[in-house]
Amino acid sequence: MKKRWLILLASVMLLLGACSSKEKESSSGVDNEVNKDNPSGDLAPLEKKTKVIIAEDGAASGAGFYIAKEKGYFADYNIEVEFAQFANSDEMLPALASGEVDIAGGVSTASFFNAIAQGIDVKIIADKGHNVPGKSYFTFVIGNHMKDEIKEYKDFKGKRIAISSKNSIDEYIYLEMLKHAGLTQDDVEFVLLGDFGSMLGAIENGSIDAALQIEPLIAQGIENGFHVRFGDATDYAPESQIALVLGSPKFMNDEQDVSLRFMAAYLKGVRDYNDAFIKGEGKEEVIDIMTKHTSLKDAALWEKVFVTGLDPDGKMFLDDIVKQYDAYKANGAISGDIDFDKAVDTSITEKAVEILGAYER
Repeated sequence: MKKRWLILLASVMLLLGACSSKEKESSSGVDNEVNKDNPSGDLAPLEKKTKVIIAEDGAASGAGFYIAKEKGYFADYNIEVEFAQFANSDEMLPALASGEVDIAGGVSTASFFNAIAQGIDVKIIADKGHNVPGKSYFTFVIGNHMKDEIKEYKDFKGKRIAISSKNSIDEYIYLEMLKHAGLTQDDVEFVLLGDFGSMLGAIENGSIDAALQIEPLIAQGIENGFHVRFGDATDYAPESQIALVLGSPKFMNDEQDVSLRFMAAYLKGVRDYNDAFIKGEGKEEVIDIMTKHTSLKDAALWEKVFVTGLDPDGKMFLDDIVKQYDAYKANGAISGDIDFDKAVDTSITEKAVEILGAYER
């Protein structure tokens, strides 16, 4: 009799446990099992339409966001994206840390790292911009008046070189170039020009000899006969992590069903971008999307620019991120320390790649 009661009690406990588990599983209303019959071809859509706010200003490096939106990859998961603009990162980072913004694009600067060191909690989660070897979108140009004088990097000696900001990826690449050339900062005339656009006029009128310039202004300057590309930034900074996808801790930790689907959609957009500009597949459609969302409205010029490198699996040059941080700290631009094991969280990106499969390069 006692034995029968124990068996009955065990059965009831198992039943209650199963019900509890089922209740817990269904409470999120999300099925995280991969099923090709889902609208996305992988994960089921969220039960309720969910808005994700992205801090993005129309930069070309936001291609993954724009393509995923226009091609319905976010919609497949029942995600609605909204783009929000901020005047600067000083406003954007606290909004991201507090969860007012879910995702943002960040550029490597000392102020960005300093904010994290001072307690602003944001997560570095995926690649949003790097130079492609031999086709750098962020690299040096020289004025046409310098074509006969500057043949090698060492020829920058005594020349007037402009960059757009200090204690940033700009200065980092500039200093890497000088080291590669065997030059010191005293060997050249440094010019700080805060606006890339103003570099076009300055190099055309000869007030500067060279500049660390960015696309599409590089292509536009070549079209107008102001400058020519000089070498390639990957000659001396082959793995520079220029821009980053950042996530709010709340979005990454408390809304993992949403963030996983968001990342899967983003990577699908990035893969279409790579298909277009590297493989030449679906290029016209992708260029149409880029002209809609970025400042470069000339579709023909998109055929000539060296586009931003975006890793189709979201991988970053993590060692270079730490190297940049160390360089800024050595310059005294950062107070405090960063625990990169906490600041970098690629778990959602890696899980999305597991679901989608690695990109065929």
